[in-house]
Amino acid sequence: MDLEARAHSNHPEALRLWLRMLTCTQLIEKKVRTGLRDEFSTTLPRFDLLAQLEREPQGMKMTELSRRMMVTSGNITPVTDQLVKEGLIERSSVDGDRRAWLIRLTPAGRALFKKMAKRHEAWIVQAFDTLSSKELQSLHGLLGRVKQHSATETS
Repeated sequence: MDLEARAHSNHPEALRLWLRMLTCTQLIEKKVRTGLRDEFSTTLPRFDLLAQLEREPQGMKMTELSRRMMVTSGNITPVTDQLVKEGLIERSSVDGDRRAWLIRLTPAGRALFKKMAKRHEAWIVQAFDTLSSKELQSLHGLLGRVKQHSATETS
């Protein structure tokens, strides 16, 4: 039974919507995880790490990488070790800070990520292809309002 099925008509509509959004997110994420595994023999965390590095061609420190991925350095160290071993990223020391490492994509890593990103985009577009352009824009705008409201409540 998914999260959405647990809600009943006597629950507030906002709760039912929240559960539907979670269910949709889980279903789309499952498709992405399966696609990454089947087509590229990789995982979503590896894809996410490569995506962060692709946005910073000069590379970034491990501490910044873990902050952006919202995980501890200890969580990404084994992933980075494996990606270094596979030649997809490189790790170099940082001048003046012997405890810090700079991580960046290799040309092979950049090329592979480009292929993965193209497929990732196609999976996401396919997940929403039942909606018209106008419906997508409307949903995006409505969720933007929810995001803005939630962000101002927590600050």
